[in-house]
Amino acid sequence: MQSRRDFLQKLTGSVIALQISPAIIAASCSNATSYYDGPVLRVAIMGLGSYGTRVAEAMKDCKKAKLVGVISGTPSKIKDWQAKYNIPEKNCYNYETFDQVKSNPDIDAVYVITPNALHHDQVIRVAKAGKHVICEKPMSINAKDGQEMVDACKKANVKLLVGYRMHFEPKTLEIIRMRKAGELGKVLFFQGLCGFTIGDPKQWRLNKQLAGGGAMMDIGIYAINGARYMVGEEPIWVTAQETKTNPEKFKEGVDETIQFQFGFPGGAVASCLSTYSMNNLDRFFLDAEKGYAELYPSTGYGPIQGRTSKGELTQPHVTHQTVQMDEMAGIILEGKQPPVPVDGEEGVKDLKIIDAIFLAAKTGQKVDIKL
Repeated sequence: MQSRRDFLQKLTGSVIALQISPAIIAASCSNATSYYDGPVLRVAIMGLGSYGTRVAEAMKDCKKAKLVGVISGTPSKIKDWQAKYNIPEKNCYNYETFDQVKSNPDIDAVYVITPNALHHDQVIRVAKAGKHVICEKPMSINAKDGQEMVDACKKANVKLLVGYRMHFEPKTLEIIRMRKAGELGKVLFFQGLCGFTIGDPKQWRLNKQLAGGGAMMDIGIYAINGARYMVGEEPIWVTAQETKTNPEKFKEGVDETIQFQFGFPGGAVASCLSTYSMNNLDRFFLDAEKGYAELYPSTGYGPIQGRTSKGELTQPHVTHQTVQMDEMAGIILEGKQPPVPVDGEEGVKDLKIIDAIFLAAKTGQKVDIKL
């Protein structure tokens, strides 16, 4: 079975890494000569599939975050993870029992890495158990559910973060820095192309009840989120057009390809593509009055490749999820503020935009966006 993550892994190579920049170097991966003596976020991973495994492997190199627990509906996976990551029996739960994490002082946070439609109830249950939550994107399947998750975490006085790993990626952050510093001038245009040809038609990503849609919920969210942080403004309107060439594989409510366009208050426009039926699409391009910036690949696991009108971006590389988890530990434990937000409110904004894109594609009308 080929998933988006399998595709991105093949697209960007077997060496999984990203760059280090001054903005995040303090909480980046550990190395043989460095030493950290601060607080450590103790994390349980919920959902032990391919991406959960990727996060677990990356956390081996974290300084500020440590894998200490697992939650899964598959007993054999729990046993395998116990042996591989030295996880004690008392920190292992299934989907019926994980509310008991409330009485476990050895777990600080739960990273929810399950199908999209399950996030809402699982995040709320974790919050009621008094634990911080990291939720994989998209945070949920619509903005209403997302807001309920945010409200539940606020009520429980726990933090809710979303797995936006690109918000810590140094080439991405360098372009954002250049834009903020005025080095590129007034932003005029953004293009975000995100897609691949999906495989197994029976996988959960093509099941509307579990995924909440199709390509848009999986890969299109990168273009949505990327448009926002690359342009540096929130879109105020959207138009969208859906194309479906294989209605047997892409059932009702499961989008195959959607092209969508944003307008921004400063006058910039964006043109984006989300698809499950075309390969070689992982590119961001930003055009401005004084120059341009391009990332290609733009959202794969690494190495990200980038250049601007001033030249190539050439920083060294480290694993995305390692940096993400160390940075998120700093946010939860030390109150750090990331250059680009990764909180639940950020997740709700993306969901509101997705809701608007689906409405625009359905009606053929320009839809106003109010975030």
